[in-house]
Amino acid sequence: MAEVKIETRDDFERALRRFRTQCKKEGIVKKFRERQYYTKPSQKRREKRKKR
Repeated sequence: MAEVKIETRDDFERALRRFRTQCKKEGIVKKFRERQYYTKPSQKRREKRKKR
């Protein structure tokens, strides 16, 4: 879980940037986009074969 603690000196924009990079590293946005729509298991297998 991405978490950023803001200190009194820190700028909000800087903290937001750090939060976004943490989310990117953990793959949160990617997971959300994958789960946004249901894909049938056969379709997942087909896409997996195409990537190879």
